[in-house]
Amino acid sequence: MYLRRILLLTVVLGLIFMGSFAFYVYKVMFMSNTSFESDFVHIYIKTETTYDQLLNQVDPYLTRIDDFDVLAKRKKYSVRPGKYILNKGMSNNDIINSLRSNNITVNVIFNNVKNLNDLAGKLSNQIEADSLSFLSSFDTDFFIEKGFDEKNILSMYIPNSYNFFWNTSAEQFNERMFEEHTKFWQKNNRVQKANKIGLSKKEVMILASIVYEESKGNIELPKIAGVYVNRLNNNWKLQADPTVKFAAYQLDEYKNTVIRRVLNKHLKIDSPYNTYKYSGLPPGIISMPSIQAIDAVLNYDKHNYYFFAADPTKPGYHSFARTLSEHKRNARKFHRYLNSKGIKK
Repeated sequence: MYLRRILLLTVVLGLIFMGSFAFYVYKVMFMSNTSFESDFVHIYIKTETTYDQLLNQVDPYLTRIDDFDVLAKRKKYSVRPGKYILNKGMSNNDIINSLRSNNITVNVIFNNVKNLNDLAGKLSNQIEADSLSFLSSFDTDFFIEKGFDEKNILSMYIPNSYNFFWNTSAEQFNERMFEEHTKFWQKNNRVQKANKIGLSKKEVMILASIVYEESKGNIELPKIAGVYVNRLNNNWKLQADPTVKFAAYQLDEYKNTVIRRVLNKHLKIDSPYNTYKYSGLPPGIISMPSIQAIDAVLNYDKHNYYFFAADPTKPGYHSFARTLSEHKRNARKFHRYLNSKGIKK
């Protein structure tokens, strides 16, 4: 009888222990362990993050960090950089599996970029690589090997929306952008169109950057491109105001200023970018042209216009002219408009 009681007690204690252990395993592995109220949160794990740093990072989002730690070590989890999503109600097992294999991508978008500093800043706000990493990457042989000089590095980047892992490095980003650049030019017979109008890809991008700065209204871009192609084909100076502004902005006296009106003093600036002073295309792009501007050059309107001026009666649009006298009348209308608004510089 005594032995039977001991045996029964042992069995009961064993069942209690097994039940407690089973509950503990269930709690550690499968019970919800999120503490946030929103439907989900994103976790950004930087490159070279240590395991202890990860614990500190996820701690605010978990109810029981110790349980997570126990299971992560049991499953031999190693930290992987990237962007991850934690859904409300996830168990530790779900969280670890997500952090191990569900690195999600981000859409990297850039346009209206003026220079490499601007590009570096915009990109660093969207992926892990910081602006200094991008600026350093621009000063490498990579671009020379791909056919870009220092004045035209920006032309490798075709403005659009691209899918990247958040932890993409600056070098990896540049490699991908060259692939996208190559694909872009292979589509829609763009290379053939450039050859047909007698311009290299670099020259198309330079002209497109001027056309883009002349008008943000896509409907006029092919017409404006046609004006500049007419001037090039007839050995005229481009006389493009955006290039004069670009030349001015390189000078200390115009830093952190906005030129709203091109004046005679601007036209005298001695710079290869001053297309009032020097013939042909400038040596580099003056901003990142839009895809619409690039295609506007490749598919420019064939017409007999050689001049255009902003139309004060239609903001954002231009008046086009075939002759200088006609253009002067259009220009005077615009100058009177600027004067009426008090715009002197």
